[in-house]
Amino acid sequence: MIIAVNTRLLLKDKLEGIGWFTYETLKRITLSHPEHQFIFFFDRPYHTDFVFADNVKAVVVNPPARHPVLWFLFFEIGIRIALKKYKADIFVSTDGWLSLGSKVKSFDVIHDLNFEHYPEFIKPIVRYYYKIFFHRFAEKASRIATVSEFTKQDIIQLYGISQEKIDVVYNGSHELYFPINEVEKAAIKAKYTDNCEYFIFIGALHPRKNLTNLFKAFDLYKSENKTTCKLLIVGEKKWWKGEISQTYDNMRFKDEVIFTGRLNPDELKSVLGSALALTYVSFFEGFGIPIVEAFNAETAVITSNVTSMPEIAGHAALLVNPFDIKEIANAMYRIENDNDLRLSLIEKGRIRKTLFSWDKSAIKLWQSIEKIL
Repeated sequence: MIIAVNTRLLLKDKLEGIGWFTYETLKRITLSHPEHQFIFFFDRPYHTDFVFADNVKAVVVNPPARHPVLWFLFFEIGIRIALKKYKADIFVSTDGWLSLGSKVKSFDVIHDLNFEHYPEFIKPIVRYYYKIFFHRFAEKASRIATVSEFTKQDIIQLYGISQEKIDVVYNGSHELYFPINEVEKAAIKAKYTDNCEYFIFIGALHPRKNLTNLFKAFDLYKSENKTTCKLLIVGEKKWWKGEISQTYDNMRFKDEVIFTGRLNPDELKSVLGSALALTYVSFFEGFGIPIVEAFNAETAVITSNVTSMPEIAGHAALLVNPFDIKEIANAMYRIENDNDLRLSLIEKGRIRKTLFSWDKSAIKLWQSIEKIL
């Protein structure tokens, strides 16, 4: 079989949620199935690290898909022509996009439909594109995989897709995440927080990630308690404007917030493993990979009680209302002052993490793809 794959999000040193899903699952699938030929479609020059095996052929398809108009041209012209040229038997897309004009069987991975619930967080032209095309992609797909039962039900309810057509394939966690020793923890605190304990946020600094309420909650927590704890923010300031930046500027304890920017996985492993807790209180997530990474690093988790996050966290995290600043602040207080609670969450995380691994993700994704091969 010739299996063509949309790999445009495999970007060297710039992998994010969907990129990591693509990287970790395809690396395992291509190595495990040498009987098939895989054609990886990139939209720009690619790194050889992403050519995982001898049965992978990398192809650059034009134009670079960096804007809604170019998305359309890339998938409806570039991909359609490439699928025909390489005589693909199936087209696998790990980021939700498909080529509506192609007659090749399509397998689509839809990670979430956040734009349907929080359209105000997305630029109008991007929102318009999503609204026009994503339900069509879901209808076009011969089969769909998604990363949580929550998102599966969302696709069914919003797009009217049969549940028989959708498989749930959980994300995993990078193998680098594991508990670190006290000496390394001390070194990390000395480097980032002047030897103070800290809470950590990991992710894009996007309005959907709820940095505004996290900042307000941290301010409240610091105002009501004598504590030297800091807040470490790991991620790029791509959306550092409007309410997020204004809220930060108005913080009483903004000097206690440390921004690291983007960290490589090896450094991030140590920074996450040294934290008191992960504070991941997004408004909306299709999965929430940092939750599982924290379980593997044996760091306690505070996360939201909405969308997919309770499904992923189970009873191994403190669940809070992301709209309730006082509730978030109280969870931070409890983590700092109740060591038995923190250790209990870590122990539950040790058990919970066994549900999630990239090996399991790759196996389940391949089993889903096989249904239409």
